[in-house]
Amino acid sequence: MLAPQIGTQWLVILCAAMAASGTNLDSGMCPATDAGCSGIPPDQARYDNYRIYNVEFENQEQIELFQKLEEQSDSLTFIGHAREVGQKLSILVAAHRVADIADLLKTYKVKHRILTYNFQEKIDRNLGEVLPESIDASQLDWQHFFHLKTIYEWLDKMAEKYPTRVTVLDMGSSTQGNAIKGVKLSSDNNNKAIFIESGIHAREWIAPATATYIINQLLTSQDPKVQKLANEYNWIIFPCVNPDGYKYTFEHDRMWRKNRQLFGTCRGVDLNRNYPDHWNSTGSSSDPTRYDFAGPSAGSELETQRLIEFIRANVGKEQIKTYIALHSYSQMLMFPYGYTKERLSNYDDLQEFGKKASAAIKAESGRDYVSGSLYETIYPSSGGSMDWAHSEGGIPIAYTFELRGPPDSQDLFILPAVEIQPTASEAFTAIRTIVEAAAEKGYYK
Repeated sequence: MLAPQIGTQWLVILCAAMAASGTNLDSGMCPATDAGCSGIPPDQARYDNYRIYNVEFENQEQIELFQKLEEQSDSLTFIGHAREVGQKLSILVAAHRVADIADLLKTYKVKHRILTYNFQEKIDRNLGEVLPESIDASQLDWQHFFHLKTIYEWLDKMAEKYPTRVTVLDMGSSTQGNAIKGVKLSSDNNNKAIFIESGIHAREWIAPATATYIINQLLTSQDPKVQKLANEYNWIIFPCVNPDGYKYTFEHDRMWRKNRQLFGTCRGVDLNRNYPDHWNSTGSSSDPTRYDFAGPSAGSELETQRLIEFIRANVGKEQIKTYIALHSYSQMLMFPYGYTKERLSNYDDLQEFGKKASAAIKAESGRDYVSGSLYETIYPSSGGSMDWAHSEGGIPIAYTFELRGPPDSQDLFILPAVEIQPTASEAFTAIRTIVEAAAEKGYYK
């Protein structure tokens, strides 16, 4: 009778603990409206024992196999799509599918490496590098990751500290009512402007961190070259143009990419496939369950509309000549177009500037960044903000940066905080190099 007695004792202890925490003992359920139902684990997606496989396709049969796999399973997260022989592709595989995938890889003789055996360990480490939402925003640094609230409060503090140079901007509200805030850094209203968009993909935390680093450098650096850039150009920087998605990655799913628009039983539009420039023509999906869902129509999303309205209203008035979109990962500096191999009119100039920027990064950190058109460099995609900014916004210099890590990163989008400062520094070096090279060719006259 010893075992039942022990079980009873534990039941009494458990019930006492639940009662002390305020848990509803009668229903055993937390009301749907009670976000603070204590004692209950938060509604967070977990990736325990998920593996990252990096596969390499050697024939068409293997490509077709993985195309079918992506169509048929929501237990596999593809980072890109299976397209061509020689392509390498990373796939996050749910724990319960590991045996199936291992069997398929062996059966079809697919070359592969396992990059990570337990993806949740990386997420746990990453969440441990986030400072609390309640901290004073003056503590914002580039050794931690920060909540949206902290980033926005820091922008306000920088405007208070540098009132003659910093203006806080608000594009308007997002789908769920969050502000899309940024700053304008200006020494002379007659300066040409550089626009930086960041955080359009929610899970790419390094992008907003890089944006705040650039703001800080432009305001505080003693480097004469940086001061020259700060004085001779105006900078319009929005660290997080997908605030709903960014908040969701902290609160519910670290791997969330899209915005939070509701479509029946699923949510989210890939905002970087939603722009009205060859919308949904390649490299995007019409399926709301997919990570690259282009939306129900071109420019359908509030976040997209806010940025389009801002650029249209300010491209002439502010003389915006450069558009930079910050993303991760793969270490690439890409320019238009994403939807076609067709070369834009200043292809040679943008290729030249990109190669100079890649060389500058190599000299600074030893990291290899590839430069080229988006279509040639990473994969075909349409409806992107960069293509729209160039083609319809009329901005001659436009780049999308894919920041650290390398294409076969073991971390995917979960970059360790120790990488923030060096990643942001090399990105700023690349931007400085592009601006300086473009100035030599007369783009800012």
